[in-house]
Order: sequence, then C-alpha cells, then structure tokens
Amino acid sequence: MGWLSMPLSSMYPHASPKAYLDDQFTYEHSYTSTGERVDTSKRTGPLVDGVERRGLRVLASSCLRNKVYYAAAVPTIDGVAGPAFAIVCLVRWTPRAKDGYVFAYKDMDETAGPCEAECPERILALLGQSDNPAALHWRRRCIANLARAARTLEDGMRIRFASPIKFVDGHEGTDFVIRKQGRRTALALTDTGPARYRVSNLARMVFSIIPQTKVHATQF
Repeated sequence: MGWLSMPLSSMYPHASPKAYLDDQFTYEHSYTSTGERVDTSKRTGPLVDGVERRGLRVLASSCLRNKVYYAAAVPTIDGVAGPAFAIVCLVRWTPRAKDGYVFAYKDMDETAGPCEAECPERILALLGQSDNPAALHWRRRCIANLARAARTLEDGMRIRFASPIKFVDGHEGTDFVIRKQGRRTALALTDTGPARYRVSNLARMVFSIIPQTKVHATQF
C-alpha cells in the first residue's frame, strides 16, 4: 500500500498521528459471505444469517519521534478474539507544511517484514503466537535492537562498528573510544585524543565492545 496524505482537518478530532492511527485501527464492520460490506449502523435487531462481524482493536501503541507507529492489535470475528499481531506505520508529520498536508502514513503489518524494528518491549509482550517466518524474524530484530539500546556506554569504553563510518572531515574507521560529555556521548580515536565525532542513535547501532586488557602491577 502507498502513502495516504491528509490535512489537519481530515484528522479531526485527533491532533496527533498516534491518536488518529489508534482510531483507524480500532473498528468493527459487517460483511456478507461474498465479502460485501453491510451498513448496520441503523439496524436495531440481530444481524441476518450469513453476515459476519469483523473487527480490530488496538491494545497498545507508540509513535516513536512521530516517524514510526507501532501497535499491538487484536482481530475479532463475531466478537471472538484472535491472536494479537503488530501493526507498523511509516509516518510523516509536518505541522507547518506549506501545502497544508501535515500528515501522511504508510501502513503494513509484521508479516511484511518491515525494515523499521524498534518496537517497544511493552508492545512486543502483547503479541500472540505466530508461525509466519517474516513476522518471527521481525520480532527477533526488535528484541536485538532493544538489547543494543539497553547497553550502558561508559566513558573510556572502546567500541568497534560492524562496518566503517565516514565523517565529514574525511576520517573513516570502525574503532573508537567513548567519551561522556554530560548527557551527550562523543567518539574519540584514541584514549587521549579529542572527542571529535558524534553519531545519532549510537546506542541502537551495530557495534561490539572491545575488551580492555587489565595490567596488574607486580611488586618486586
């Protein structure tokens, strides 16, 4: 599916991408056996034979940095719930867009194997069992990214990136030294050299921690 774009008025009464998408993915519709949707909004009695009620309900969601929306959603058929699955939406949120189209999204589910794999742990924990290879691979990637993000980066720690990183000054390399500067983290080339480099989302990048050899003093 492609991107769906809209002005703020089309999001009403929702003022944020998360609120709008939560509402979009929470619904119940009725269909005939041939797949034709039935308008039951004015029906007061029971549904006719052959009409099936299909719905979806968002259990929990997050819209990280207003760029990627993750949700655990439960499908229902005639009120019976199925296993929860993950919904992933790419999001464009530009409140000051000159053309007025402030919001756009592209939706998919975990079986599409989304490239984006930073689903929060609280949402992953709500997902039901799946035997879909793409969905299972996506879940494993999310868990690996959570583990990377949870690593503690300490001042003086040596790290090695999986592939070389090139900076604007022309330097390209894989090995760096962590330098803590308050809440910020910078990179240096050596233990005593200046911290010249910064990398966005450093904690989520693929790198290994290089063990440091401890030298023990010997008494003579």
